[in-house]
Amino acid sequence: MKRRSRAFVVGTVATLVTVLAGTAASAAPAPGAPGLGDSYYPLDGNGGYDVSHYDIRLSYQPATDLLSGTTTILARTTQDLSRFNLDFLLEVSSVRVNNQPATFATNAGELTVKPKKALKKNTELTVVVRYSDNPEPYRLYGFPGWTKTPTGALAVNQPQIAPWWYPSNDHPRDKSTFDVSIAAPEGVEALSNGVLVSQQQTVAGMVRWNWRSVRPQAPYLTFLAIGQYEIRESTAPNGQPVINAYGDDLGASGPAARASVERTPEVVEVLEETFGRYPYEAQGGIVDTSLGFALETQTRPVYDVGFFQAGTNTSVVAHEMAHQWFGDSVSVHDWHEIWLNEGFATYAEYLWSEYQGEGTPAEIAQFTYDSIPADDEFWQVLPGDPGAENQFHDAVYDRGAMTVQALRTAMGDRAFFRLLKTWPKQHKDGTATTTQLVALAEKLAGKQLDSLFETWLYTAGKPAVGPNGASVAKTGAKTVAKPKSVDRIERTHDLLAATG
Repeated sequence: MKRRSRAFVVGTVATLVTVLAGTAASAAPAPGAPGLGDSYYPLDGNGGYDVSHYDIRLSYQPATDLLSGTTTILARTTQDLSRFNLDFLLEVSSVRVNNQPATFATNAGELTVKPKKALKKNTELTVVVRYSDNPEPYRLYGFPGWTKTPTGALAVNQPQIAPWWYPSNDHPRDKSTFDVSIAAPEGVEALSNGVLVSQQQTVAGMVRWNWRSVRPQAPYLTFLAIGQYEIRESTAPNGQPVINAYGDDLGASGPAARASVERTPEVVEVLEETFGRYPYEAQGGIVDTSLGFALETQTRPVYDVGFFQAGTNTSVVAHEMAHQWFGDSVSVHDWHEIWLNEGFATYAEYLWSEYQGEGTPAEIAQFTYDSIPADDEFWQVLPGDPGAENQFHDAVYDRGAMTVQALRTAMGDRAFFRLLKTWPKQHKDGTATTTQLVALAEKLAGKQLDSLFETWLYTAGKPAVGPNGASVAKTGAKTVAKPKSVDRIERTHDLLAATG
């Protein structure tokens, strides 16, 4: 037998010790992170698991604003877990993990769950949370979420709403499918996302509404609208169900609201020509009187009636339906990049304006640029990272859309429109970043574009060159005739900005 060298033996022992030490370290279960470290909302989302499905089964009493329910979460662990968090505000009565009672505690929007036994990585989880509470008084990051109305309630808000009505991993990075079931008193409608699977009469004069979303959906895009509505059902030209709902108290603006939202399938058809196939299984919209903003809730946006006070406003419909591609299907990886949602949705308003013969994107972008003086505070907000306090500032919408027009000017139409279809296809059902957008745009254009994004998104002050490539010296002030659609777009943005 040949004797091995001492160096070989020592090296082998050292390697073995390292391997054993690493194995021991990885085997020790650890708590899941209480947040994902988002730039603006560090405690949104949680670490240690990934959700695949939520089953939310609720009962609601409008008279007392009492919400009671059970949420069942299907998930898989991504590490060895000793405990994990869910984002939730309401009072919890019990939590079970894989059919075993778990200990739990709630504090400031965090529901901490400790299973009876530690969980191995890649373990399938069934988490059942039972709760009953009045959601309206709760605040998160100092803001309300749940909106009590004269006939019911709305769970519609951004960037958080889930903690007011179901426990979740509340960040766009963790999308899931949903079943949402709501029992409400007879004569009160209960609406949510996706397809209405069934509607059933239950005990004590309650009616249960069962909704299903089969495409991945971010928690904040999942909504409830409970109240008295006129519901209109139809079928889109592509065969999808269309469900629109109009509050019974819309007043004189009701007809204009219907004349706008009923055109949703037409808006979808127009946007499909530019963005590619509509990414979801249903369409529609809901108009209410209690929000003060519109939101791109997946498959079925919710609009405040104020958008229609001056008449029809299909621009806001184009904006929210564009979000189904830019914001819903492709979501922000971090909330500081909200411009990726709002800049492209606002640009979709410009495209819709062109379809209606009321001004081209180039005309609207240039008019907006010319109309805002260089010393206006507007130019000090950076769309690429506006700060949480300015997340829904006009600059995020309008300077964001001007950025898109400047990009079109730099890329040329052929490469630009390839970008508008490639981006949502490439990142469908996921999240994405500005860095990834820049890389794709440069690849399609065949040239560097980083200085353009730096100027328009991250540099304070009015850019010296407008979105159509003309310098300030040559452009002057308000040299472009005001497009017909600008008043409506400005009114839309004033209301949209109220979200913040």
